[in-house]
Amino acid sequence: MAPFRFLIPPLTAMVIAPLLTLSALPVSLQAANTDADPHAHHRMMMQNQDGYARSEHNYQVPDLEMLDQSGKVVSLKSLLERDQPVVLNFIFTTCPTVCPVLSATFSQVQQQMSDANALMVSISIDPEYDVPEQLQEYATRYSAQNHWQFITGTLKQSVAVQKAFDIYRGNKMNHVPATFLRAGPDAPWVRLEGFTSSDELLHEYHQVMN
Repeated sequence: MAPFRFLIPPLTAMVIAPLLTLSALPVSLQAANTDADPHAHHRMMMQNQDGYARSEHNYQVPDLEMLDQSGKVVSLKSLLERDQPVVLNFIFTTCPTVCPVLSATFSQVQQQMSDANALMVSISIDPEYDVPEQLQEYATRYSAQNHWQFITGTLKQSVAVQKAFDIYRGNKMNHVPATFLRAGPDAPWVRLEGFTSSDELLHEYHQVMN
């Protein structure tokens, strides 16, 4: 197996650069910053990230009626089990660390992907704040096109989806970077835990489709 790589495309690098300043501090000051800044552990995690781990799973999509960024009611099960490839992640719009990197990568992938049939989905793990209007603003920020949908709902629904994909870590401050891919409803989900570059994510996508 080839060693993991951590390639940072230009847009993603612009997002990450200001987040790594914590690493220049002495360890004692890093600890103090972790107490003062609830996202400090995410910054340190991003600094120490070395590639991503790939695994396959048979996740069961919950049968929930949620909302997209336009406020339209969406059946999550029907959305994710369409007869088309799906690329999925979990974000929240006020996240200053992990989520901007994941979303910047999605933004680049949608521009580079030649497969117009692919569906990209981002599910909020902070649905109480991420109402449809907030998600629409976030979608605009990352130049989301029609095949990239943002989903929110109740907190109970969000937790249920996170648990279904084994991404729930108690609260939004403990979330981990992960991306999920599936070629179709009868195929397993491929889980990429960690940060991928857009090139790596496209490579994994093509691997799933072959």
